[in-house]
Amino acid sequence: MVSGAGVVEHLPVAKPETVRPQGTGAARSVEPTRVPIEKQVRIEQRVIVRISPPGRIPRQSLIPPPAPQDARRLKERKIGKCVPLAGIAAVQPDAGGRLLLFMRDQRLLSASLEKACSARDFYSGFYIERSNDGMLCADRDKLHSRAGSNCSISRMRQLVDKDD
Repeated sequence: MVSGAGVVEHLPVAKPETVRPQGTGAARSVEPTRVPIEKQVRIEQRVIVRISPPGRIPRQSLIPPPAPQDARRLKERKIGKCVPLAGIAAVQPDAGGRLLLFMRDQRLLSASLEKACSARDFYSGFYIERSNDGMLCADRDKLHSRAGSNCSISRMRQLVDKDD
């Protein structure tokens, strides 16, 4: 349709048609209007979990606590390749280049990273995309540090007292 000022209004047709503007004898072709695709919704769900370092314990006094008489000796015990992601309470890099995972059930796990990664990059925790099974698995999932590095866990072990 053409209005009196010669402006083409929206045409509800799918094929070109010839329109003669008022006052001229020339015909011109009008492009077909594109019908927008409606009622299509694409929902993507992506859950990112952040594991933080353990919180600071407020000091009750300015006097430092007494040093333990004998340092706790730990040994590694095999566990499976996966742990529940919801069971991880906190993370801390270890001096040995591993990550210490503090579990909600009071277990302590060590996670060895792939060779090219440094545990120091995870000083402020890490992000991980939650998988369908809700588990953190060695040789499968990527940890994303807040410092920018991406690493996989090569193996996980539980740390227990040497006396056990």
